[in-house]
Amino acid sequence: MDKTFALIMAGGVGTRFWPKSRTKLPKQYLNLTGDETMIQAAARRFQSLLPDDRIFIVTTKDQQALVNEQLPWIKKENIVFEPMGKNTAPCIGLSAIHIQAHEPDAVMIVAPADHLITNTEEYQHVLENGVKIIRKNPSALVTIGIEPTYPATGYGYIQRGEPLEGNNGNAFKVKAFAEKPNLEVAQQFFSSGEFLWNSGTFLWRADTILSELDELMPDLYDSLLKIKSVLNKPDLHKVTEVVYKEIFSESIDYGVMEQASNVIVLEGTFGWSDLGSWQEVFKLAPKNKDGNVVLGKPILKNVTNSYVETSDRVVAILGVDNLIVVDTPDALLICDRKHSQDVKWVVEKLKHSKQKTIL
Repeated sequence: MDKTFALIMAGGVGTRFWPKSRTKLPKQYLNLTGDETMIQAAARRFQSLLPDDRIFIVTTKDQQALVNEQLPWIKKENIVFEPMGKNTAPCIGLSAIHIQAHEPDAVMIVAPADHLITNTEEYQHVLENGVKIIRKNPSALVTIGIEPTYPATGYGYIQRGEPLEGNNGNAFKVKAFAEKPNLEVAQQFFSSGEFLWNSGTFLWRADTILSELDELMPDLYDSLLKIKSVLNKPDLHKVTEVVYKEIFSESIDYGVMEQASNVIVLEGTFGWSDLGSWQEVFKLAPKNKDGNVVLGKPILKNVTNSYVETSDRVVAILGVDNLIVVDTPDALLICDRKHSQDVKWVVEKLKHSKQKTIL
């Protein structure tokens, strides 16, 4: 793994996990599934693969204190700050020029901070395989796809093409990318056996992704060059802020991956979930005899198949099924488990109300 760097993307706001996920404490800094927060788990998975000085975090300036608190061992110069979130293409491009300043021949592993992975050893094995592919094919853009276990509508999909020669049958040329489908299309994807879930994890050389941005997103690339010209200079943050105000928000999938020609998908089976809603947390958590996930000390009677998390006050729930209940000191969420994705709507509603202080 020589000259390989990890980039953990940690700038999201986690709106679907309100009321626990807030502007000042987003999802990736919460403990949702185990003994550590999401970002701590993401960083730990890289620590046995790479030296600490080759692990980078990209986030927004207002999350600096959280990164310092939860990952105190990350070097100051390894934290890349965006003035504001502009989706993954600018985030990755900005990080690439910072990493390339450390190592011109750097290979980047790009991973979200807020995904759940239960088999770390297999995950690391897939990443090592991806780095080997890039060593043989420096112009390759590698993404990791997950074998679907059900026709999910909350994930993007990747259609497998021809197998990559000499790679034990788990690497393929990418035939097509697909956005999050409706249920009918998701069922077709699932039954075809040709599609993988898009995990949002990527591997490539830093110079390769910058070259792709130059070709496919030239306006963004020109903006990055302005920032690159002031790296290691006192006005770096000021220039970055000015430039970022003009940058168009775009995902790396839409801006690059769906248009690039040398894209490879590497199949991964390591217990992955993007934890995109409270429903996902419910599905993955251990249940009691009534099929409930219970955190805190609620008073329950005839409650089944529900996720209930309470704070210090008394919460009593009677005679319900399939609910999400999340109680915090200043806000309470109650919804049908099928509607857990709609929590984002609540956040948007609060943004335009007098109650936006609880976001």
